[in-house]
Amino acid sequence: MNDVTPPSVDDVELRLLVEAIYHVYHYDFRRYARASLRRRMSAAMAHFGCRSLSELQGRLLREADVFTELLEYLTVQVSDLFRDPGYFRALREKVVPLLRTYPSLKIWIAGCSTGEEAYSMAILLREEGLLERSLIYATDINPNALRRAEAGIYDAAKVPDFTANHRRSGGRSSLSDYYSAAYDRIIFDKHLRKNIVFSDHSLATDSVFAEVQLVSCRNVMIYFDRELQSRALDLFYEALCRKGFLGIGLRESLRFSSHADSFAEFVREDRIYRKVDGE
Repeated sequence: MNDVTPPSVDDVELRLLVEAIYHVYHYDFRRYARASLRRRMSAAMAHFGCRSLSELQGRLLREADVFTELLEYLTVQVSDLFRDPGYFRALREKVVPLLRTYPSLKIWIAGCSTGEEAYSMAILLREEGLLERSLIYATDINPNALRRAEAGIYDAAKVPDFTANHRRSGGRSSLSDYYSAAYDRIIFDKHLRKNIVFSDHSLATDSVFAEVQLVSCRNVMIYFDRELQSRALDLFYEALCRKGFLGIGLRESLRFSSHADSFAEFVREDRIYRKVDGE
């Protein structure tokens, strides 16, 4: 007797849809966590007025503009300046003293979304006197998010939260020193932006592009399945220099991953790890 439960129609439709995205548009969501994908696709179906994933797939294959809009649902764009201030305080107090020993610094913000974390890092490095000898690679798979990030323009209504986070992160100056305001928008100083390279990069399909001293990839891997998490961690391990640092999200952990022995806890409560080098 066969006890294997056959996949549901929804499961089959979802698998076919992400395969279509991969083969037609070369974006790989095949190893993203299924529960998260289902939620996002449900929201997308409502937006496009589709009654099924098959209907959405039909439109996707015939209307290129549909994919551009769908990408906004498939990529997470929830961010904030100095989000989780304790993380940046730990970087400032525990990691920066060691980063000072390098003549030049390269930092990778993986999954940078609309750029808030990249600017947070640039401000922190400026305050610690390290920005001029640093290069920040800020990468994402969403071209619209990258364009917004590179512009460095944000809603002025967010400034009170940005300012409070900056202060709690151990900020050494006024946040207003780093942006100018006009009407209901703020724009970050071009001197911050000149040390940031915004670029398209997929943790699912692309390779390592540089050796770095710090990788910050926060609240990204929670949307991956175990296999894709392992691939991302492979990339981070390969990219990091000897005894380099890795920061992940507060809801993420390496404890049960295939790379549990590749990184040692450095600041446990803020999810900062240090690369363990082989003999």
